[in-house]
Amino acid sequence: MKCQKCHNAATLHITEILGEDQIEELHLCEACAHNHLYEPQQKSTGIKAAPSGHGEEIDEAGLLNRQCEVCGLKFVDFRNTGRLGCPHDYQEFHDELTPLLENIHGETRHCGKTPRRLPHSKQTQSELIQLRKQLLQAVNKEAYEEAARIRDRIRQLEES
Repeated sequence: MKCQKCHNAATLHITEILGEDQIEELHLCEACAHNHLYEPQQKSTGIKAAPSGHGEEIDEAGLLNRQCEVCGLKFVDFRNTGRLGCPHDYQEFHDELTPLLENIHGETRHCGKTPRRLPHSKQTQSELIQLRKQLLQAVNKEAYEEAARIRDRIRQLEES
């Protein structure tokens, strides 16, 4: 896809929500996207932060220049790269990331797959640890029938 402002290949795809029924999609190369994001424009970009508790809205410049106290990442840098700098950024930019995650993933919490062997609870995990210790003791004592029984119980817990 080509940039909408020049002949280069578009590398950034920006969707701006201008109103309830107004959406503008931009396909820009890196240079045009930089100009679009950093230089003032005649029309409003439509980017607003979520309202604060007092009903006020944070202005766009204040939002873009806000930064994480731990790693120093500015929100504008996140918008340009799509990458956060540290785990603290999730809390620092929580109000801005929540709608973004809902739009992209449909949820704000991870709902994906988990490994099959991952214990479902702390109780199961502690029971597996105890059974593995008992298995080693049984093998060291050469109590192979008991070891086989413990091994089968471990498999049963891991599969459930």
